[in-house]
Amino acid sequence: MPLVFKEVILDCGYRIDLLVEKRVVVEIKSISEIRDIHLAQTLTYLRMGDFKLGLLLNFNVVSMKDGIKRVANRL
Repeated sequence: MPLVFKEVILDCGYRIDLLVEKRVVVEIKSISEIRDIHLAQTLTYLRMGDFKLGLLLNFNVVSMKDGIKRVANRL
């Protein structure tokens, strides 16, 4: 995802893991626990791309239902 600032386009390494139907951002992690910085990263992708919904998936859990966090962008 490029960063656009005052008509200057920078390819600066913002990489969404998955973008479903150009609507839902999916950020994939394998970490001990989801922290605020991971939520902030997902929310940044939502705001930069003007997307409404994101899912933060952590695969380092016993039950996958405990590793899913829904993130919404309040437009």
